[in-house]
This record gives sequence, C-alpha cells and structure tokens, in this order.
Amino acid sequence: MPANTTTYSFQKPTVGGDEDAWGGYLNGNWDKTDDLLDGTTPVTGIDINSGTIDNVIIGGATAAAGTFTTINGTVITGTTLNLSTGLAANLSTNGFDIVTTSNADLDLAPNGTGKVVVKGNTNSGKIVLNCEANSHGVTVASPPHSANATYEVALPNALGTSNNSSIITSDANGDVTLAAELKATSYNETYVALTAGSSVTVDCETGNVFALSTNQNTTFVFSNPPASGTAFGFVLKLTAGGTHTITWPGSVDWAGGSAPDAPASGETDVLVFFSYDGGSTWYGNLAIDAAS
Repeated sequence: MPANTTTYSFQKPTVGGDEDAWGGYLNGNWDKTDDLLDGTTPVTGIDINSGTIDNVIIGGATAAAGTFTTINGTVITGTTLNLSTGLAANLSTNGFDIVTTSNADLDLAPNGTGKVVVKGNTNSGKIVLNCEANSHGVTVASPPHSANATYEVALPNALGTSNNSSIITSDANGDVTLAAELKATSYNETYVALTAGSSVTVDCETGNVFALSTNQNTTFVFSNPPASGTAFGFVLKLTAGGTHTITWPGSVDWAGGSAPDAPASGETDVLVFFSYDGGSTWYGNLAIDAAS
C-alpha cells in the first residue's frame, strides 16, 4: 500500500512493491499537481524566499523585495504591504472597513495637484460624518447633476476671536440666526418694486426697501413679518401717479397719532415702519415729505 504525503496526500509507491500500481499513483499525483497549479486546490504552507516573480528577484531582507502585479486571495498577513505598481481594476472592500490601529491616522495623499474625489453614482457624491457611537451622522452632499455646479468652497485662513466660530446654517425658510454680532464691510438690502393696484401687499419675506407708484386709490397690507421677539423694519418709497387716497393697515401706530397725508400727484414720500411683536403693532413715520 502506498504512503501519502502530509499536506496534499500525494501517493508514494512502496519501494520494491506496487509494481503494477505505479502508473495509477503517478497519474493521480499529476492530477493533484494540475489542481494546485490552476487554483482548484488552494496552495498552503509555501515559503517563497528566492527566485523571481514577474522577473523581479524576491527573497531579500524585506517583503518589499517582491513585486506583484496581481494578488488574489482572502487574507494578506504581515507587517507591511506595499502595492506600488497600481491597480489593474477597481478595489472592492467586500463589505469591510478600512481601519487603523493604535489611534493612527488614515491619510489620503494625492500626488501633486491631485485631489481626493468622492464620486457619485445613483446619487451625488456624499460624505457622512458619524458620531462616536456611529448611530447618527451628518451628511455633506454635492449638488445634483441637474444643477450643473462646479465650484470650490474654501475654508477661512483662521477662526474668529469668538468661540461661536462655526459654519453658518439657515433654517427651512432660508433664515440665518447668529449667536453673536454681525460685522460686515458693507450691508446691502433687497429692493422690491411693488405692482400698482387697489390692494398692494408688502411681503416682509421679500425685502427691506419697497417702492410703489400708484395708479388708483390704494390700500396697503403688510404680510409675513418675523415672529414676535424679532424686530423687522422696512422703508417704503411712495410716489403718487395721480390724486389717490392711501389706506394703511389699522395696526400702524403713527408718529403724532395720525397717518400723514397722501403725496400729491407727482410727489414722492419716503416712510419707515418697524415691528417687534410679529406685526401686531407697526410703528410708522414719514421720513421724507413731498420729494419731487
């Protein structure tokens, strides 16, 4: 009876015996060798420390002495893995994470002017910043393809002197709230030209400076002021396109106790209004009278 090798069970004919069985043993051993070479049977326990792979000498003092253009397998062990020849196909993590140990950083280092690019697929590119328990996350997303957007967002060179320095965000209405003072080199306001009619609405969400040239008797409506506790003011340039009456909201508390006269035909008045209680009371004043 033949003896078998330890790892791959090659059959070893009995010396001086098994004369008629040697051919079968050899054929079986060659079949097993073929399975090893074509990958049908995994190769285990081989220590390569000399020779060449892809015409590169291996067996030096470090693992880096060998160069592999393709590595297939499920486990790579060792202290250092350096793939310097580049990938021949996309690299899949196969459902696993890329991690570090001992509080080491994970660096992405593009060469020269290269960038780290997060590509989109069925949605735009996104980066999720998780909490320490990985149970919540904040997503930073690129605009969709339909926006045709290509631009660069640069962070400031330094934080402000306040501990409140942070990214400014807006609510669902586009309103921005700051916890500290706002200092601007120049302050601009939105100008809105109102459409003449018998009833004209000043929408506080659309601007802070409004202008109207009347074409008939006109009643004003003030809408969408901020909630009580937030002050809001606006300027109204009112030009009379003829001899027309002006009716103001009953919530306006006028300086001196009564509304100013409507501008005469062809004249312009400039009026200012403000409220801090959600528009329950508007304080009004004629700032410029009968400008031509």
